[in-house]
Amino acid sequence: MNLSILVAEQVGLVILLAFALVNIPAFRRMLVVSNWQSQLGLWLIFATFAVISNLIGVLIAPDNQIIKRTLLLSIPQGYSVANVRILTVTVAGIVGGPLVGGGVGLTAGMFRAFQESFSPEAMFYIPSTLLIGILSGFFYDQRRQRFSPLKALNGFFIGLLMESIQMTFVLLFSPTGWTLVKFIGLPMIVISALGTSVFLSIIRLFFQQELAAQAAQTRTVLNLALSTLPVFQHGFTTAAAQTVVHLIIKYTTFDAVSITDRHRILAFEGVGSDHHKVDQKIATDLSYRAMREEMVEIADTQAAIGCQHPDCPLQSAVVVPLIAGGETIGTLKLYYAQRWRLTPVEVQLGTGIGQILSTQIMLGKASYQTELLRDVEIKSLQSQVNPHFFFNAINTIVAVMRRDPDQARKLLLSLSTYFRDNLMGARETLIPLAQEYEHVQAYLALEQARFPGKYEVTFSTYPPAALIPPFSIQVLVENAIRHAFGQRKHGNKVTVTVRQLADELAISVADNGQGIDPAQLPKLGQEVVTSANGSGTALQNLNERLHGLYDPHTGLKIKTSPNGTTVMMRIPYQTREGRPKEG
Repeated sequence: MNLSILVAEQVGLVILLAFALVNIPAFRRMLVVSNWQSQLGLWLIFATFAVISNLIGVLIAPDNQIIKRTLLLSIPQGYSVANVRILTVTVAGIVGGPLVGGGVGLTAGMFRAFQESFSPEAMFYIPSTLLIGILSGFFYDQRRQRFSPLKALNGFFIGLLMESIQMTFVLLFSPTGWTLVKFIGLPMIVISALGTSVFLSIIRLFFQQELAAQAAQTRTVLNLALSTLPVFQHGFTTAAAQTVVHLIIKYTTFDAVSITDRHRILAFEGVGSDHHKVDQKIATDLSYRAMREEMVEIADTQAAIGCQHPDCPLQSAVVVPLIAGGETIGTLKLYYAQRWRLTPVEVQLGTGIGQILSTQIMLGKASYQTELLRDVEIKSLQSQVNPHFFFNAINTIVAVMRRDPDQARKLLLSLSTYFRDNLMGARETLIPLAQEYEHVQAYLALEQARFPGKYEVTFSTYPPAALIPPFSIQVLVENAIRHAFGQRKHGNKVTVTVRQLADELAISVADNGQGIDPAQLPKLGQEVVTSANGSGTALQNLNERLHGLYDPHTGLKIKTSPNGTTVMMRIPYQTREGRPKEG
């Protein structure tokens, strides 16, 4: 039988084993994690390959005849073997470094010498394969301390070089050196080089698939980041944690996910949920260690997880501390029901998710506190708007009651409406325009009772469902009535106009009064002013409310002349449904 075909069959067997190996996550993890456990694992795997290569080699008689045998447990004196031992030693050095390559080379060489009962003629196999293993290790990525996938052509030339070194040793130290090399040299060098190339190509292919998986997981993290962005806006709560856990289960392959605070489980979903219950106290040292040391903790056994339930299916986990504002507030725990599924890629994914959640929790807390503070400030400003009005209204009703009890009753209803709208408005930051209109009408009824015929107030049509800040129109109308007309008794007009402009609401209150002192105009709405007509506090408060509710660019605009003043504001158009409507 042709020697090339027999050697190619051995290479084919090694390639099949390579396919089997790269499908095992534990093997892929050994390639990227540089520690003594990984190096020991790689040595065991490739040493086994090398021994098998020696056992299934092609036996060659002294006259270069091929002898058919199943397993070469021993080799008769004077006989030789053609095998792919050097291929496995070369690949071991490339993927594991000089230490692994040297270890596999030493093992392979000693077993080859053992097959010839450690005869003096066979001892050269020990240093030759040891040297090849060490030299192959120099193609290992020493800087990054990990295997760096090589191109197929590079693998071919490395295999060519290493098999040539072995043939040089055979030529120098074998009793049948030249005769043997002339017979086996070319097929073994070429086929072994091709085998090395194919073996490394398979590993490279799976590394590319791993990179594709990492890219997919990056997309997963981005999808999670977008989905969980609004969840923590109101704090690190149980409801928020349960929503996030559900989303992580949806977007990832983890079998179970949990979020805890510093003392108890806030949310748990997935396998094991029958005994990992929400609101239970944290029972594992792993979680406390992650929080105490602020480091990601990995558990690759059920015992390391620390669950005391006898039937707990969880076998591996990554625990990520959640840190917000420099303080550890809890943990994110990601579980698998099989140990081998927790690869470095999954650990990296879990770490990334934990960091994103930590950032979102911190931003959510800051946003919530800002919202609360803004709400308090707005309500404080609202409370300053109207107390001075009540005393005048009560005195007016008392005076009217003596001459017109029915009118006094209507004024009491208006005052009741005014009080009610004040209380309701103080509880909300936005109210329907219809409610604000009712409030203004109640105010005007009381004011016109004090000064009959002095003011004429008209309203344009308006969208009643539009939301505006409470008291905003009332403040402007009251400001016009109190300050615009001086001592003028008649012909005092105030016009309230509300228009929808696309996605904005334009509100203006215009009067035909005597105008505002140009020197005071830049200060109105911005600060307290000193004048005989008032301090401008009401306008300043309203302006600050608009800034707090919307943005610094949303505020009052004032135009004035000797013929009157117009105060305008533009705010986003919105309703209770939150959808802008076409004008």
